[in-house]
Amino acid sequence: MSLRQRIIEDMKSAMKAREGARLSAIRLLMAAMKQKEVDERTELNDTDVATVIAKMLKQCRESVRQYEAAQRTDLVAKEQAEIDVLLAYLPQEISSEEIGRMVTQAIHDTSAVGMQDMGKVMALLKSRLAAPVNMGQVSACIKAKLTR
Repeated sequence: MSLRQRIIEDMKSAMKAREGARLSAIRLLMAAMKQKEVDERTELNDTDVATVIAKMLKQCRESVRQYEAAQRTDLVAKEQAEIDVLLAYLPQEISSEEIGRMVTQAIHDTSAVGMQDMGKVMALLKSRLAAPVNMGQVSACIKAKLTR
């Protein structure tokens, strides 16, 4: 079952179970997916859907920080519930050890020797990484290995 189909099925089950907060978060996700499809005039695959989810998570986390600064605990709880729903659709993040192994392999594959080759390594890794990854962490790992 594709990620899109899973989201649709979860929306149906949330409607039947009358789970308002979960249904609201799923509808927001569906709207964002539809908007991206309209903008790009294409049907989204699982990778594209994961990208939309990651973008929404980033926005929600920023909202949480702003609401906490304004001491709006009611809105923090609402955003946190949305984050929890969205996280369920993302695949498990890659561990730090696995990132290190992939960086080492990419450095070897690109024959990188210094920081001037960081762009080549980063481009190769972006094409190989399917699961959501903190690219800042990947970048730091590349820098550490290339400066040795």
